[in-house]
Amino acid sequence: MASNRRWRCQFRCRGSRRESAVAQLSTLGGLGNIMSNQFQSVFERLRDILKKHAKDFVVGKDTADHYGLEAPVGSATLQAWGGKMKSPMIPVGWVQVGKAYVSFHLMGVYGNPKLLEDCSGDLRTHMQGKSCFNFKIVDEPLFDELERLTIRSLTGMKKAGYVSDK
Repeated sequence: MASNRRWRCQFRCRGSRRESAVAQLSTLGGLGNIMSNQFQSVFERLRDILKKHAKDFVVGKDTADHYGLEAPVGSATLQAWGGKMKSPMIPVGWVQVGKAYVSFHLMGVYGNPKLLEDCSGDLRTHMQGKSCFNFKIVDEPLFDELERLTIRSLTGMKKAGYVSDK
């Protein structure tokens, strides 16, 4: 029994029971830096896809791990909201670095799922939910396809009246 106490004491001294091995590694700077360096090139490539459309929209957020485009509310959005203005701007697309992957969000795909009919099965495997695509590595053929989808999504939101010109 005494030897059992000695082991428990050693483990408690290293950190509380609630701390996971991942949390302990990230506080040492090990895992956090590896993940952020790995995802930095993915984030930069996906951000470049959205940056091509920055002239037509408003850059809502531009940080080292988050880039987003917004647009003024259009007449179709206002009608969907029952005529009440809930917000002057709505997000149209953003890319964000997460713990396990880099997320690319397209709200036009959420509003018009028919845009996904022409998407490859490979791109669909990266989908999570209705408008989010997750990536861990740079995959140029998929990013080229995502770029074409982004163009259709953003122009579709404008044509349908969900967003207006800035």
